[in-house]
Amino acid sequence: MRGLPVTSTIAEGAGRVSVDDKAMINSRADVNQLLPLKYRWAWDKYLAACSNHWMPTEVAMQADIALWKSRDGLTEDERLMLKRNLGFFATAESLVANNLVLAVYQRITNPECRQYLLRQAFEEAVHTHTFQYICESLGLIEGELFNMYREVLSITAKDAWALKYTQSLEHGAAEDDQDFLRDLVAFYVVFEGMWFYTGFAQILSLGRRNKMVGIAEQYQYILRDESIHLNFGIDCINQIKIENPHLWTPRFQAEVRGMLTEACELEVAYAHDTMPRGMLGLSARLCEQYLRFITDRRAQQIGLEPIFGATENPFPWMSEAMDLKKEKNFFETRVTEYQTGGSLDWD
Repeated sequence: MRGLPVTSTIAEGAGRVSVDDKAMINSRADVNQLLPLKYRWAWDKYLAACSNHWMPTEVAMQADIALWKSRDGLTEDERLMLKRNLGFFATAESLVANNLVLAVYQRITNPECRQYLLRQAFEEAVHTHTFQYICESLGLIEGELFNMYREVLSITAKDAWALKYTQSLEHGAAEDDQDFLRDLVAFYVVFEGMWFYTGFAQILSLGRRNKMVGIAEQYQYILRDESIHLNFGIDCINQIKIENPHLWTPRFQAEVRGMLTEACELEVAYAHDTMPRGMLGLSARLCEQYLRFITDRRAQQIGLEPIFGATENPFPWMSEAMDLKKEKNFFETRVTEYQTGGSLDWD
């Protein structure tokens, strides 16, 4: 029996991978060798993510469809908020997924981190699937929902800001590594750690009032996923800082603080666009207070001083929603039979 051909890219007789050779970026170790693990935190997050598996079509939508179709089920302000909320998320998840697959995965040179990134990329696909499922169930106008990032100024501004931070795929120069670190801050700390939280608060507020409970349940599962995405990204950023202290200069730290400040302002504008008037115990003013609280928290998580000095969380119930131990068992609410909005008879 003939043996497998040896390609020119594999060195026969090469030494086994040493933990000391593994690194977040610019690693000297073979990225195909998962073991021995260097960053147990990355592997633990991969296992936690696998344990959180869910699919949107396992969540019943009948109550949401009935409420959406009824004349007085939701106020006009609630309908506007819901559509603009969905409009941002519908394409935001695809933007993050593309960034992960086309760039982050290639620059991270640690196999256990890559293992988690593969899981995260799948979860981003599930989240995009979620908004397709909601759109189909409620009978929303597809073009309006998925093109909203071109039609609502505050959503356009957020996505345009994010697109500035595209990945550099070249290795070597310090400037490239610093660009990559900046991009990680943009996509993990800002996009997933700040810009999703106004939307989470809005939809979970609906759910707390027994409105759009199916969508609220799906958002809670997305929030559960995103909390791990965020913590993984922060761990990556802090580990890269430890291994490459020359990247975390005072000038760069000041630039990152400016990014967080600008990102907070963009999210506040989005809150005003989605909620021109107060409702559900929410208002643009309270969302601004909440975003400043979140921004300071994110700054501290990556080793920066607070930006706004915001110490009070106006939505303390959001902390409970983000606490995985307090969430209900997903499998207790799983449905095995369901119908989408397009297949239900409303006559």
